[in-house]
Amino acid sequence: MSDQPSFRRLALSLCAAALLVAGAAHAATPSSDTVQLKVDATATGTPFPHFWEQMFGSGRASLALRDDYRKDLEAVHDATGFGYIRFHGIFDHDVGLVQRDAAGHISYNFSYVDQIYDGLLERGVKPFVELSFMPPEISSDPSKVHDFWYHPNVMPPKDYADWDAMIRAFAQHLIARYGIDEVSTWYFEVWNEPNLQFWGGTPEQSTYFTLYDHTARDLKSVDQRLRVGGPSTAQAAWVPVFLKHVRDANVPVDFVSTHVYGDDTAQNVFKTDENIPRSDMVCRSVDKVHKEIAASPLPKLPLIFSEYNASYANLPNVTDSIYMGPWMANTIRECAGKVAIMSYWSFSDVFEEQGVVRTPFYGGFGLIAEDRIEKPAFNAFAMLHHLGDMRLPLASDTALATRRADGTVVLALWNYAPPVGDTADYTPGEPKGNVKHFDVDVSHLGANANATVWRLDETHGNVIAAFDRMGRPPFPSREQIQQLRAAGKMAPSESVALQNGHLTLDIPPQGLVVVELH
Repeated sequence: MSDQPSFRRLALSLCAAALLVAGAAHAATPSSDTVQLKVDATATGTPFPHFWEQMFGSGRASLALRDDYRKDLEAVHDATGFGYIRFHGIFDHDVGLVQRDAAGHISYNFSYVDQIYDGLLERGVKPFVELSFMPPEISSDPSKVHDFWYHPNVMPPKDYADWDAMIRAFAQHLIARYGIDEVSTWYFEVWNEPNLQFWGGTPEQSTYFTLYDHTARDLKSVDQRLRVGGPSTAQAAWVPVFLKHVRDANVPVDFVSTHVYGDDTAQNVFKTDENIPRSDMVCRSVDKVHKEIAASPLPKLPLIFSEYNASYANLPNVTDSIYMGPWMANTIRECAGKVAIMSYWSFSDVFEEQGVVRTPFYGGFGLIAEDRIEKPAFNAFAMLHHLGDMRLPLASDTALATRRADGTVVLALWNYAPPVGDTADYTPGEPKGNVKHFDVDVSHLGANANATVWRLDETHGNVIAAFDRMGRPPFPSREQIQQLRAAGKMAPSESVALQNGHLTLDIPPQGLVVVELH
């Protein structure tokens, strides 16, 4: 690089200065923050399972039949190796499971169910089965639907005998088709966010508990090895009372699931008037539920956050942007050790809750935009996949140090800065804040160790910059789509020589860097 180091760094040795020139993509300014990190490559670590990339969410079940959905699934699986997918609506009318004839007799058609699950399993992904929503054929009120574009029915069943029979038939069919050894590795989650408008029972909590009790017992009556859990609430709600209920009523439960988003409010989640920043809300909520389970009658149950993201709204400057790199890295740092699985919502913008996608970058939840264009968030996940499975001691709120089984040390370094804009309207402009200068010393590396560096920032792996240059066309041409796909790819890695385990890197606001030392 041609950038000159600041006066503050001229006192460094000639080798360190040369390393800075070779390894930094952005020169620090006199106002830059300096972060000094010391890592011992051979230190005793703590287990660091990749809880953030074991599962992803997606839209409704029938979307899994689409070719673009399946191609996006393959791309995210290749980048992360994730094992489970969760979606709404396996019982919705468009999947066609429940049939009722003119005489009122019920039968089941598993054609689309089979095609959906076959397509997942063929791509190395297992279902995390959200048992929703109510088939209109057995609903207590077929007219009561959610305002999602596809209008799922949210009511309890008219007769729980019909629901019980359907759940048992569903479980029996899955076991007959895939075998109990396979299906026992799946998860079955009862409903979605019954504390919001997705559940029409009155009062909502007690009627949801009735639904849960029936469903859990139905599944276990087919085979005790089937895993079932709930309450699948929004805003990290109901967990203590749910666990007390299942314990008192002797109802089966194998895991606890709930949801939270970065812009959920402290009033909704904690019943306080705090102003919890987007950067901390998800893991504050994870910590809350982790402690609630520990204090419950069932303290050993695993915790699954089966939905989370930086925003539940469509905010282009959040979920489409490079902001997701440091937000994701910091979320991993804060939540580690408190949760078994976290399911990012969602893996793809093949998604229709608000209707048919109108433009590639509207603040959709997905890692991949319409037309198979990879967003910065996709690159963040692909980079963070390099992290090892042992966490090394490091007291920092801007870095993670990990080690793989083969001894390779992998670092994540980031420069968190708030979103440029925080509304549904896209706000152009670069992130505000100072460049961070990282001085990293890693002891006990091999004598000939090198560093491989991946970057995500305004000029690396950021398709939005290319989209802005195009004038943000609502319907890009086929040629523009090809250009955007190329622009969205992760930037090529850099190879940097180390001098006695010393590395210097400059990271701009909202930048994420992953370093592999080998």
